[in-house]
Amino acid sequence: MSPIVKNKGERFSLPSKYWLVILSVICVLLMVFSFGSKNFAKPFNYAFGYVITPLENGISKLGGWLSGKSEEIVEIRALIRENEALKEQVALLTEENTILQQNRYELNKLRDLMELNEEYDAYNKVGARIIAKDTGNWYASFIIDKGEDDGLGLDMNVIADGGLVGRITSIGANWARVTSVISDDSNVSAMTLASSDTMIVSGSLQLMNENRITFSQLRDDDNVVVEGDKIVTSNISDKYLPNILIGYISQIQVDNNNLTKSGYISPAVDFEHLSEVLVITDLKKSTGEEQ
Repeated sequence: MSPIVKNKGERFSLPSKYWLVILSVICVLLMVFSFGSKNFAKPFNYAFGYVITPLENGISKLGGWLSGKSEEIVEIRALIRENEALKEQVALLTEENTILQQNRYELNKLRDLMELNEEYDAYNKVGARIIAKDTGNWYASFIIDKGEDDGLGLDMNVIADGGLVGRITSIGANWARVTSVISDDSNVSAMTLASSDTMIVSGSLQLMNENRITFSQLRDDDNVVVEGDKIVTSNISDKYLPNILIGYISQIQVDNNNLTKSGYISPAVDFEHLSEVLVITDLKKSTGEEQ
């Protein structure tokens, strides 16, 4: 059989019987592929379901968790803003409450001074505020904001809280120093209000830690003086006007001489929390013997 020889320039041509064979083979291959594609894809579908589906579920849950956290953050920020606003409101209310308490305290003090003013209405008085004090817990010596320009003078008596505080011992144009009856160098001629028996009341800062000062030289021949009796300034006091309350007897005892008695007095004035006082501008003639 002689070979087929193509002439130069002649187009290639495949016999139709070959085309039929090729098309038949292609159809068979397509049928085989179509039939086996379902079985072939099963492993991939299984792998997709085993790996991808849990991943999608995880992503979905993560998205839900992040969404919840985002809402919580928004709520937390709102609560923080609300908390800051409440803190500002509490601070404002606290400040207002402090002012109200201070005003009430000052009002009560003014009422006490008014009552004291009425109690000793026979005397002329000037109100004053304490602006400085010596070191320590007690107002044994302090400065008030009134002086000679306000009509004050040396030895004028000072009262507060319903009783005797002390007297002016030094003075300037717009200030005065008051020495209290609880001072260590203070001695006041006093008497019992019930019997008018006289005594000497002496200050003691050490004893004031027990809220008491001493009295001595009490002559109580009839034994009528008892604990709780009122002690006031006596009529024979040099620098103190008469009948100003000093305090109350808390303890009494007979001296070794069996002639006099001594003991302790609880002051009527709160010498730890003074702030305002009344100065009696009336003076008692002084002989200069009493401190």
